[in-house]
Amino acid sequence: MIHREPLKSYLKSRDFLSALELPEGTALSFELLGQGEYNINYVFCHPVTGEKLVLRINTGSQMHLDDQIRYEFAALQYLQSSGRTPKPLFCSPEHRLLVMQWLPGKPLDYRTDMDTAAAILADIHCIPIPTNCRLIRPAAPAQAIYEECLEMVQHYFDWEEADPQVSGLLRELICEIGKLPLEEPSDAPACMVNTELNSGNFLICPGGPGYLVDWEKPLISEAAQDLGHFLSPSATFWKTDVILTPAEVKDFIRKYIAAVDGRMDCSALTRRLPLYFTVNCLRGVTWCAMAYREYCQPGRSLRNEDTFRKLKAYLDPAYLINILENYVRKDLLA
Repeated sequence: MIHREPLKSYLKSRDFLSALELPEGTALSFELLGQGEYNINYVFCHPVTGEKLVLRINTGSQMHLDDQIRYEFAALQYLQSSGRTPKPLFCSPEHRLLVMQWLPGKPLDYRTDMDTAAAILADIHCIPIPTNCRLIRPAAPAQAIYEECLEMVQHYFDWEEADPQVSGLLRELICEIGKLPLEEPSDAPACMVNTELNSGNFLICPGGPGYLVDWEKPLISEAAQDLGHFLSPSATFWKTDVILTPAEVKDFIRKYIAAVDGRMDCSALTRRLPLYFTVNCLRGVTWCAMAYREYCQPGRSLRNEDTFRKLKAYLDPAYLINILENYVRKDLLA
């Protein structure tokens, strides 16, 4: 149950209940669904319709937005026609929360669910960009990722308890990836991308549809940005111990293009994908370096022990050397 004020009072208020078409005084019961680094999610049941809903409470913004929850809410509105994302019901920017549809499913398994993942991403990427879309559109997305990495990793470099070997390996990765054509213009079609395609953000329903949740950092970019993140070893390793082989990566791209089925021009995809694949290797480890320092600070309000263990695994010198030698200095997609 939620005990923090003034949120607790708002969830009992006429404004909140009327948004759900419920009379004043209706009692609701919230159960913790899960928490990330910047959000807490609760599930509850609508007492009239019986529908399960999700209350998402924002606690911070990776994008440095003052209206983070409104940004997420807008993204879910744009994406609703895909049938692959939660239906948004309403948001309260003042209380930094939104209510959306709860969706069934299990996390993606990289060994058995890649066909479904390809179909989910194809349906999302093929949605036309809405007129006056408020999603951020970087002029050079790969360069923007790289600059974000530099900003994140600096938190680790400035930390007096940073491991010198880890810092050295991170600097080598930065140097190598900085040589890439990060500002090269793209001729690929623009689309809405999630940018955080970890296995836990997919909901797979055996024998039914699949979904993609957690739209905290959507952008207008190109499909290669999402696919580069989804397939990179820094993404697949996050909730699992899987690192895809070059053959598995290429097989997924074939499945994705087949799922697009002519709805979007994919002619530039294979050419643009290696750039995003490589820069996302850096994004994963620099985010972990920043998050590791945050986790080590006293008095941190949100703390997930599984996440902390994984952060340490990403900063293991053996893992960083593997990324540097086998995924950055080699073009495994060639």
